[in-house]
Amino acid sequence: IVSEFSMEIEPDRQTFPMRNRIIAGWSHGIVVVEAGLNSGALITASQAVEQGRSVYAVPGHINAPSALGSNRLIQQGAKLVMDASDILDDLQILLPETKPSPEAAARPLPPLSEDERRVYEAINSTETPIDQISAKCDLPSAIVSSTLLRLELKRLVKQLPGKYFVKLG
Repeated sequence: IVSEFSMEIEPDRQTFPMRNRIIAGWSHGIVVVEAGLNSGALITASQAVEQGRSVYAVPGHINAPSALGSNRLIQQGAKLVMDASDILDDLQILLPETKPSPEAAARPLPPLSEDERRVYEAINSTETPIDQISAKCDLPSAIVSSTLLRLELKRLVKQLPGKYFVKLG
């Protein structure tokens, strides 16, 4: 729970902007997915701008009341977002560069399923795009995606911006 108020104070319309000022300050950027013209998300986006943070917005249909605020943010200079890679590419300078460890090959792997082994072995010694991994494994993309997630949870691979993957040491 993030708040400047004690637990006895109920959240309401007046405290929402105060709380989200903190959220905006903690973040590198704010993404507005859908907002009408009177949405509280626009207040948060404004606070992000005041604090020097990036503001991203997902465009909506021009006649949809629930998209008028998001579209106006884009008109005012928010970065247009079509998918997550737009944000990741923009924030790439904030992410530490990840390089495979020379010891990665020497360390024995934990027990892996057959799919996990195939996907892991399909990742080159450098950043490898997901479509290349899928092609090397000859597995459906849904299987490759879920397998990569399991390998990430096992801390064997890391996803980089643009759906690239690298082995970890």
